[in-house]
Amino acid sequence: MIKLKRYHPLLMLFDLSKLVKSSIFFAVFLFVIKAGYKSNFITYGRIIFIFAVGITLISIILKWFTHKYELDDQSFHLYKGIFRKSERTIPFSKIQNVKRHASLFHRIFNVTSISFETGMTGEVATVKFEVISLIEADRMEAHSTSAVRDELATIPTNPKPNRTIHFKPTRKEILEASFTSLSFLFLIPLIGSFYFKMNEIFHVEEEAEGILSKLLSSWWMVTILIIVVVFTSAMFGIARTFFKYGKYEISSDQDRIYITKGVIEETAFSISKEKVQAIEIKQSIMKRLLGLAEVKLTSAGSLSSGEELLEINSLYPFLPIKRAYGIISEILPAYEVTEKMNRLPRTSLWVRMFKPSWLGLVVSGVLFYFKPTVLSVEQAWWILSVGLFIIIYVLRLLDFLNTLYILNENFIQIKKGSWTTSLFISKRDKVIEVKVSRNIFQKLLGLATIGTINRAKPIQHAGVDDVPLVLADSFYKWYMGRRNEIEIEIDTKL
Repeated sequence: MIKLKRYHPLLMLFDLSKLVKSSIFFAVFLFVIKAGYKSNFITYGRIIFIFAVGITLISIILKWFTHKYELDDQSFHLYKGIFRKSERTIPFSKIQNVKRHASLFHRIFNVTSISFETGMTGEVATVKFEVISLIEADRMEAHSTSAVRDELATIPTNPKPNRTIHFKPTRKEILEASFTSLSFLFLIPLIGSFYFKMNEIFHVEEEAEGILSKLLSSWWMVTILIIVVVFTSAMFGIARTFFKYGKYEISSDQDRIYITKGVIEETAFSISKEKVQAIEIKQSIMKRLLGLAEVKLTSAGSLSSGEELLEINSLYPFLPIKRAYGIISEILPAYEVTEKMNRLPRTSLWVRMFKPSWLGLVVSGVLFYFKPTVLSVEQAWWILSVGLFIIIYVLRLLDFLNTLYILNENFIQIKKGSWTTSLFISKRDKVIEVKVSRNIFQKLLGLATIGTINRAKPIQHAGVDDVPLVLADSFYKWYMGRRNEIEIEIDTKL
C-alpha cells in the first residue's frame, strides 16, 4: 500500500513552465512590441495580464499543498481542496491502459508522467500524474496491475518484465517512413507560418520583395533555390521521423503489450491483452503500393487528444503487411487474420451505382445556378459537375472492389474502403451489439446491411452494406453463439 502523500515538488516547476509557455506571446506583445504605447487598451491589458499570472502562481503553490493521493489494495484515492475537500476513488479493476510520457523537462530532471486510463467517462476517466519519480511510477504501475496485491513488497523497485521484442525499425525503414508519411511537406507550412508572424511584427514583406525579385530573375539562382528547398525539406522530414520513431519498440509479455517511442520526448504505452476489443489494419493508397500497413488496437480507453490520439494505440504506422500479420499472431495468438475472404455479389454494385449522390446533386445545382467561369472557360460549370460525378462513382466502384468479409467460428473480419482501406478484426465475445437492417432496394434484391459495435472511446462501429440475405441470417446466428463464450460469475455467498 502507498500511503497518503503529496505530489512531486517538481510539479510546481512543471506548471510554471507551462504558464511561461502559454503567456510568453502576450508578455512579448504587451511589454516589448507595445512598450511605448500608452493607450488604455494596452494599459488595462498589462494589468489584467499581471493579475492573471499572479493568481495562477498562487494556485500552483496551493495546488501542491492541497492535492494528495494514496493507493490501497483496490483503488486510487485522490484528494484536493482548501475550504471544500473532495475525494475521487478509481478502482484498479477499471484500468484499461497505462501510458508514460517523458518530455524534455522530465528527462532533464529524471522524472516522468504516468496516466491510468479507465473505461469510465467524465472526471474519473483518467488518473494522471504529470510529474512523478521513476521509482514511484514503477511502484504505482506494479501496484495497480499486480494480480496479488499482498505481494507488492516483493516486487523490485524498477521491475523489468520478461518481455519479447517483436519489432524495432531499421534505418532503412525509418527512411521509408519519412517519405511515406510525407513528413518533408511539414517544412513548407512551418516556414510560411514563421514568415507571416515575422511580417506582422517587423514588416519584412517590403524588404523581402526586392530580394525575391532579384532571385527570380536568374535561372541558376532559381535552380539553386529549388535544390536547397528540396534538400532541406527531405532532411527535415527524415529528422522529424527519426525523432518520432527512432527508438520505436513493440514488445509484450504474458499479459500486456508495450509500445515505446521517441528520441527527445519518450512515450511508453501498455495495454492488457484481455482489454483489446478489436484490431484494425489500415492502408492508404501509397502504403498499398509500398506493401505497408498500420495496425491499431481498439481498447475501451483512450489516453490523449489530437494527433497523439490517432497514434497511441498504433503498433507502428509503417509495418510491412506480411510482418503486420505475423506480429498480430505473435502478440495476440487468440486473434486470427484470414487473407482469403468473400466478395460482395454483383447486385451489390448496382445498388451502389444507382444510389443517388446528394453531394453531387447539390453541388451540380449550385454550379448550374451560378455558372461560374474558370480559367476563361465559360462552360466550366458542367465540366466540374461531370468530373465530380466521375470521382464519386469511381470511389464507389473502388469501395465495392475492396469490400471483403468473412465469419469464422469465433471471429468476424471486414475489409472496406476506396483510396484508404481498413481491415477490421474482432472476436465474437468482444462484440457487444449487432444490427441487421434492410432498405427498400435491398429487400427487392435480397440484400441487407450488417453492423457490429465494440466497446471503445468513442464506441466503435463496423459493418458491411449490401451483403447477401443468407449471410445476414448467418451473422445473427453467429452472434447468438457468443452465449457459450461468456463467463458468468456467481456469488457463492448468496
